[in-house]
Amino acid sequence: MSTPILMPALSPTMEEGKLAKWHVKVGDKVKSGDVIAEIETDKATMEVEAVDEGIVADIVVPEGAEGVKVNSVIAQLRGEDEKYTPSAKPQPAPVAPAKPEAKVTPMPAARPAPAAPATPTPAQAAVPQARAEGARVFASPLARRIASQSGVQLTLIQGTGPHGRIVKTDVEAAAKGGGQRAPARPSPIAPTPSAPSAPSSLPDARLFFPKGKYEEIPHDSMRKSIAKRLTASKRDIPHYYLQIDCNLDALLDIRKSVNEKAPKEGAGAYKLSVNDFVVKAAALALIRIPGVNRSWTDTALLQHSHADVGVAVALEFGLITPIVFAAESKSLAQISREVKDLADRAKAKKLKPSEFEGGTFAVSNLGMYGIKNFTAVINPPHAAILAIGAGEQRPIVRKGAIAIANIMTVQMSCDHRVIDGALGAQWLEAFKGFIEDPVTMLV
Repeated sequence: MSTPILMPALSPTMEEGKLAKWHVKVGDKVKSGDVIAEIETDKATMEVEAVDEGIVADIVVPEGAEGVKVNSVIAQLRGEDEKYTPSAKPQPAPVAPAKPEAKVTPMPAARPAPAAPATPTPAQAAVPQARAEGARVFASPLARRIASQSGVQLTLIQGTGPHGRIVKTDVEAAAKGGGQRAPARPSPIAPTPSAPSAPSSLPDARLFFPKGKYEEIPHDSMRKSIAKRLTASKRDIPHYYLQIDCNLDALLDIRKSVNEKAPKEGAGAYKLSVNDFVVKAAALALIRIPGVNRSWTDTALLQHSHADVGVAVALEFGLITPIVFAAESKSLAQISREVKDLADRAKAKKLKPSEFEGGTFAVSNLGMYGIKNFTAVINPPHAAILAIGAGEQRPIVRKGAIAIANIMTVQMSCDHRVIDGALGAQWLEAFKGFIEDPVTMLV
C-alpha cells in the first residue's frame, strides 16, 4: 500500500504554498529526516523533511506549482517490495491562474451593494468545519494507518517527529502502553481554523478608471496575507492610541560614545542605531509593566515570561516582523547584531517561521523617512505596537526658558481587551524613562 506525502503546514497561519523545488525523483529511496522538497510560503522558503521511509513512487505536484493547499497529496511513497499503480492520472497542483479580463458590471448609483448572507449555506459551513477537524492532529499517513489498525487514539499521543508530528514509532509505543498517554499539546504548525472572511462590500476600483489607463499587478501571497491579517486586526481588535514625546539628547550622546569605541570589524563588530535602544527600552518596559506583555484569547489572557519584541522590516515585496527573543536579557550590541542579521535574512526570504511568527510586542520605525508620527496596526497575537517617529530638534521649556532638544514622538496602538488606558500610559512612562536616561539600560 502506498503512503501519500502531504503538503505540510509550516506555520500556524499557512493555508497554501508554492512547491518551489523537489530534491528527489521517482525511484529515489528516502528515509525519515531526508530533505525531499522546498516549500515557499508568503514570507519564507523552507526545506521539507520526509517523515516516513520508502521509495518515491510518484511526483503528484510538479516543481513551481503555486497555491498548493495544506494537507493535499504532493507525492507517493511505496515499500521496497510493493508496486505502485496510479488509480488515475495525477492532476497537477492547483496553480494560481492568470488573472482574466475583469468583467465589471457598473453599479447603479442609487442602489447599495447587497449585504452578504447572514447565515452560510450547509456547503459553505462544511469547508471550515472540515479544516478544523484536520487540524486537531498532525500525524504522518503511516502513523494514522497504524493507529487505525491498532485502535490507538491519536489525540492522546505526544508526537516526537519534526515540529511535534506523530510518527510511526510514537503510535507503536502508545499501542504497547495501551495508548494511555497525556493529551498532546496543539501542534505549533497545525493550521488554525478560522471563519471564512466576508467578501468586500466595496465596489471594484476598476469601475472608476477608463480601461487601458492602468496596469493590473496580481496580488502575490505576501500581499494577500498582509491584507487578510491586518483587515481582520482592524475589524476585530478595539484599537486605541497613546502618544508621548521623548528627549533623545542623552541617548544620542551615549550612542556616539559607544559607537566610537565599538569594534569595526570581525564577529564582534557592531554599530548601534537609535532603533536598537528603542527595542531594548521597549523590552525592559514590558518586564517592568507586565500587564502590557500579554496576548488575548477567548478564554484567558496569556502572561508572557519574556519580552519577545518584533521589529518591522520593510521589504520590496511586503512587510515582515522578525523577533528578538528575550530582548530584555540581551545587550544593546547583541540586539544590534541580531536585528541586522534578521533583516538581511528576511530580505533574502531565508527566515524560519519561528523567527517571525509570534512575539509579544512589536516596534515599527519610520523615523528614517522623516515621518514625525504615525498610527500602526496591531499584528496579533501582540496586544500593542509602538510607532516610532523621527528624532528632530524642537523648542522645549527647560527651567522656565526656551531651549532646543532632540525630540522623538512615539505612538502606541493598544488592544483595549488587554490593555486599559491607565496601564498603557504607565508603560509609555516607563519606556520614556529608559529612553531619556539610557544609562539605566546598561546596568
